[in-house]
Amino acid sequence: MEKLNNWGAIAKEYAEKFIDYLPTLIGAIVLLVVGLWVIKLIVNYLKRLFERKDYDPTLEKFTVNASSWGLKILLFVLVITQLGVESASLVAAVGAAGLAIGLALQGSLANLAGGVLIIVLKPFKVGDWIEAQGVSGSVMEISLFYTKLDTFGNQRVVIPNGELSNDNITNYTFNSTRRENLTFGISYDDDIKKAKEVLTNMVKEQEDILEDPAPQVIVSELGDNSVNFSVRYFAPVSKFWDLHWYMIEEGKIRLEEAGMTIPYPQRDIYLYDQTKMNGTVAKTGKAE
Repeated sequence: MEKLNNWGAIAKEYAEKFIDYLPTLIGAIVLLVVGLWVIKLIVNYLKRLFERKDYDPTLEKFTVNASSWGLKILLFVLVITQLGVESASLVAAVGAAGLAIGLALQGSLANLAGGVLIIVLKPFKVGDWIEAQGVSGSVMEISLFYTKLDTFGNQRVVIPNGELSNDNITNYTFNSTRRENLTFGISYDDDIKKAKEVLTNMVKEQEDILEDPAPQVIVSELGDNSVNFSVRYFAPVSKFWDLHWYMIEEGKIRLEEAGMTIPYPQRDIYLYDQTKMNGTVAKTGKAE
């Protein structure tokens, strides 16, 4: 009976404490709900502001995400303080937790630092076509920790910012123009000057090829099987690939129409049959 009385006293004591603490708890819950609502309003306002001012999409997404996380952390601190946790104790706890989390999440912190470097240094932005980490694709999103690419085959690739910021990056669309270098081969028996004239006329007829810097058609190599021409020109990035495929096809067609032979690797093979009967050597020739 005495134990039941003790349990009853304890329950009564904690019930009274809970009732006394209830207004603080309700205040913290209200602060949390209202705070999340205010953060949502601020984030939506930032999104609309960026859309109206036509800012860089890369900066827009990064700023919105960073603002959202920062405000939520601040709200968490306010809610904890509202619950009665002293600020000095909170700072000590956050410091200890930060150290533990930092040691456990070194890779994530490296990704965060990499994301900041990418935003500040701007080696690429949303919409650029880049090649890095053995992958090439169009940049769709740069977040705090990861960069997302869509490849030529429409596959989504997610690359950690830490690795991306410490690797070589090739940005194919950073400049507004891009240089092409196509190779066409003709036979050694063909007329070099005529082939050069055919390729030069083909280049001059293309409106998308820039006149400055001037395009070039030169003999670049006397190869093992062919005389190789190098067709070099600059074109706008938006027209580059369409022009690339067209020039390869059209170059072959025009060279063949001009009577040129586009060679392929070949070998001459000779078979020798040594006859010991009469000490003569019979020779048969065959070319393949």
